[in-house]
Amino acid sequence: MAGDSDPYIFSSDTLPSDIRFLPPLANGLLGWRVYNNTMHMGGVYNGEGGQCHRADIPCPLAVKVETAEAAKHCYSLDTNTGVFTHTLSLANVTVSQSLYSHRYYPNMMVMEIMMVRQVASEEPITVNLVSSFKPQSKDIVFEPGPDYKGGSHILGQVTTAEFPGGPCPAVHLIWSYVPSTLTMAPEQSEGRWGYLLVLGNTLESAEASFDEGLSLMATGNLRPSHEKAWKELWLHSRVEVTGSESLSKALIGCMFYLLSAFPSIHDTSKSFGGVSPGGLSNGGDGQDYWGHVFWDQDIWMYPSIALFYPKLARSVLEYRVRTIDGAKDNAQKQGFKGLKFPWESAVSGREVCPEDIYGQQEIHINGDVTLAFQHYLYLTEDVSMFSEGQGCQVIWGVADYWVSRVNWDPESQQYHLLGVMPPDEYYYSVNNSVYTNTVAKFSLQFAGELADILKHPAPKEWKTVAEHIKIPFDEGSQYHPEFDGYIKGHPVKQADTVMLGYPLGLPMTPEIRRNDLEAYEPVTDPHGPAMTWGMFAIGWLELGEAEKAQRLLEKCFKNIQGPFQVWSESSDGSGAVNFLTGMGGFLQAVVFGYTGIRIQKDCLDFSPLLPNDISELCIRGVNYLGNQLDWLLRKEEICIIVREQEDGAASVKACDLQVVLKASGTQIPLTPGKPVTFAREPGCIRKLAVSSSCWPL
Repeated sequence: MAGDSDPYIFSSDTLPSDIRFLPPLANGLLGWRVYNNTMHMGGVYNGEGGQCHRADIPCPLAVKVETAEAAKHCYSLDTNTGVFTHTLSLANVTVSQSLYSHRYYPNMMVMEIMMVRQVASEEPITVNLVSSFKPQSKDIVFEPGPDYKGGSHILGQVTTAEFPGGPCPAVHLIWSYVPSTLTMAPEQSEGRWGYLLVLGNTLESAEASFDEGLSLMATGNLRPSHEKAWKELWLHSRVEVTGSESLSKALIGCMFYLLSAFPSIHDTSKSFGGVSPGGLSNGGDGQDYWGHVFWDQDIWMYPSIALFYPKLARSVLEYRVRTIDGAKDNAQKQGFKGLKFPWESAVSGREVCPEDIYGQQEIHINGDVTLAFQHYLYLTEDVSMFSEGQGCQVIWGVADYWVSRVNWDPESQQYHLLGVMPPDEYYYSVNNSVYTNTVAKFSLQFAGELADILKHPAPKEWKTVAEHIKIPFDEGSQYHPEFDGYIKGHPVKQADTVMLGYPLGLPMTPEIRRNDLEAYEPVTDPHGPAMTWGMFAIGWLELGEAEKAQRLLEKCFKNIQGPFQVWSESSDGSGAVNFLTGMGGFLQAVVFGYTGIRIQKDCLDFSPLLPNDISELCIRGVNYLGNQLDWLLRKEEICIIVREQEDGAASVKACDLQVVLKASGTQIPLTPGKPVTFAREPGCIRKLAVSSSCWPL
């Protein structure tokens, strides 16, 4: 079958029986599941408060190609180029329909059709284009606009703002007319047709995008400019394994769909609307969490993207900065100071969760958001994100919230967080969720650290609360109970306490880490959300038990629905579709689990361990302090090379780096372009000279 030789191409001669698992095509602004008659645009929601959801937008490219005679079909998603192709092969002609959301020009989607004669004939060849498009939506009242340069045009506004007095986004669609048939004349050996769709929030932006698309079509650069942008992303970073074809395809799929949810690395619009669990292709009314942004973005999807693509990481942080006013409003409504980021977020940052209890109690979201900012600073030392970029307002606003939210308990001489819901949503109105209290402690500590960097006076309460907040621990069983009163052995929904070790990095002995894993693994819901087992796998890898980790990670394969590697939230295919949260957790299990990479304040720790069926792991493009590092991990050795930077290509000054091996203390300078190979052992990457600094202070 076509594509079997290239793991980046997912092919099948049939489509999935469940249309939810057709591949999504997205580019950070537009999202669409192929053949679906609706699509979505980032930041375009309809409905107030808990009714807020992604507005359904009709898709003029919802077209299937059909032939009068029976054809052999092949459907392929080429993740190298982000193009989905349906090929129909007949004795006299091969017909291909290609679809893509443009990776560089985010307002554009494209359909291309090509016919190639296989035998000489004096007969014309005709194919049918069967469209399910209707220019209407239950969320937007569309009306026809004047045609523009041969393109049809409709425009409308969503019917209901996210909050009273808020804006109702407008949407303009301009698209090439799609006929019901295409005919190739007898004298033609091949024929090509292109169809352009553009969306904009204003007429001016839509017309400008349509002009750009027509110009690219005229010069033959429409598809090449799209494919070039995907090539640039893949040249920047890849995660590849040798030894397991299923794992290799899964990793490629995860990277592709996650990258599809983010804007172009050249995007300067500052309008990115965040990443929801099902991505832009999903999230309509009652579907896939309504397209809202959760902790899923900051804790599950963001970490691997941040390790490779600092510009995309910054776009996530800038999204959160744009929601500061809403977060302030949420805190005030709860009667607290500072910022309370919403459990479910759309555009404004006001809480849009349909059920109040989650927005009121699942306050760990605040610490999840600040952890993303913290890791970005450690990876990049980009202080501008926190000064001019206003990231400091996020960090300090969250710290103020924690200080006003805690209660002092004179008996234990500790601060408590009462009446919360932990990540394990089987429980609510509990006290001292160990995960919540830990992220609160760390975000308070980071607030003080950032205040020092920016020479900002820090309220003494930040340090006091951080030092004295309760972190539940059972001395007898030597493990962390999930919250005050948790009964060991009671069921849990998903990864919660096991996340203290990773990603939170709470210091603990290997014995306690093991006890936590052994306490929660057998009582975790086997039908819970997909991202859970990646966290358990990382825990066992920390303890040197690669095969146990691999068995847990393999549970995730039940969530991958063929043939296009589309994830479902639950292993039986139910729940959110194109479940980016699960993909993010799975990717972290490899990128942070197999490598042991941990982001620290002054270094990048590593401690690699591969399971038996993986002979090599190649991770290209780890971005640290302005450098790009390629890693090749084998059973008994590690090879690291810092890429040479092209003249003028560096946007930030790169720090000189070295490898420091922990057991021997060996220090190995990393010279750009020169690989360094050493026996496998834990170590770290740090600046070459302790006295040097990249911090722009």
